[in-house]
Amino acid sequence: MGNFDARQLLKDKKFWFASFLIGWAAALQGHMMWLQKQDSFQKKFGTVSQGNDIDEQA
Repeated sequence: MGNFDARQLLKDKKFWFASFLIGWAAALQGHMMWLQKQDSFQKKFGTVSQGNDIDEQA
């Protein structure tokens, strides 16, 4: 196993680019999951404005 030098790794631009890319991809994945959850909630319960329209008709 080679000698691991953390200081050299922190200076490496490739390391920071890869870290940024992984973080961005994880954030995008989380955002897409959140949007999907919001969409399924909206399909199940409808929106607030739709609920108010039903109340006004009754």
